Amino acid sequence: MSGCSHRFRPRGLCRGAALTLVFGCALATAAATGSLPQDPDPGPQTRAVSSTVAPVDRDEIEDAAAEAEADGKSVKDAAEEVVSRSGDRWGAVYDEREYEEFEQALDGAYTGVGLSARRTDGGDVTVSRVQPGGPADRAGIRAGDLLRTLDGRAVGKRPVAEVVALLRGDGTGAAEGSRVELGLVREGRSWTETLRRARLTTEAVTVRRLGAEPSSAVLVKVEAFTKGAGADVRDAVRDAPDGAGILLDLRANSGGLVAEAVVAASAFLDGGLVATYDVRGEQQALYADPGGDTDRPVVVLVDGGTMSAAELLTGALQDRGRAVTVGSPTFGKGSVQMPSELPGGSVAELTVGHYRTPAGRNVDGRGITPDLVVGERAQQRAETVLSGLGGGS
Repeated sequence: MSGCSHRFRPRGLCRGAALTLVFGCALATAAATGSLPQDPDPGPQTRAVSSTVAPVDRDEIEDAAAEAEADGKSVKDAAEEVVSRSGDRWGAVYDEREYEEFEQALDGAYTGVGLSARRTDGGDVTVSRVQPGGPADRAGIRAGDLLRTLDGRAVGKRPVAEVVALLRGDGTGAAEGSRVELGLVREGRSWTETLRRARLTTEAVTVRRLGAEPSSAVLVKVEAFTKGAGADVRDAVRDAPDGAGILLDLRANSGGLVAEAVVAASAFLDGGLVATYDVRGEQQALYADPGGDTDRPVVVLVDGGTMSAAELLTGALQDRGRAVTVGSPTFGKGSVQMPSELPGGSVAELTVGHYRTPAGRNVDGRGITPDLVVGERAQQRAETVLSGLGGGS
């Protein structure tokens, strides 16, 4: 939503997956997971989410899980009770099936109906993209359709991430072939559509020219930082015509693989700091590779659905003076979680730290304010800014 050349398996997580630092909520938002460069002594696997509470006691949750297993009770339920008491808003417990879904998200695969959603300035949840060939596409659903209900329940003010999770059936046991009923509105006409979830793969990066001239700007849309997304961004920058600017669209990008976000940053930077992070007080840093394009004009387009790894990339390009950022303030998800395997194959992920931008800004709970804050017609404004920077139109 090719891959990470450096991987490690965290201590205490003896599984086949190679998950490491992740700034995003893959199961809930369609984003995926992430990797960090491997140290000589591999550190813990971590995932960045948004939380302002003190870390959960990992020993407590593991003891509760072991006690539940010995008593023949649900390990997941016991672990979830500890997480709930802790106040860790983004702490999570996954059963084995859910964790397998999480692993598959590394490859940009998911179970769903093939649509993306966003919240408009007016507060409605609207379909922002329909995946070609998916169930929603076959049913005739289009970008711009309003999503009012899911299985008869009003969408209302639910967070978009929660809406996407419901579409996928996350946490409900819904699998490929299960049904979901959507209540939709288009041009004043209301109707319901019953879709069957399918196994789909995402196209994380799409590239198109914004004009017919040889020096026309190039729009690079990144849906999520799944495997290969960073290399796709790098290739798009390298293949852009001489003198053409880049409009990097990170709207509704809910995060993903940290290593992929760093590769994407490397496309625009000649080395240097991308972000710092801490895990239980131990400070680490992420650096761009040398040799990126530092001359081509760049505008980054963001909104309230720009999260996690996408915020890490935005903060790096903004702090390093490499791009002008346009749109609305980003989500503000920048805490780090560490997963631990529990008896029976469940996995608990608990908050352990935070990351910061090159200038030392803490994104968690704050987000990133664009250089130019705009609401409606944000892309048009971004294109105007890019043209003013000499990046074509």
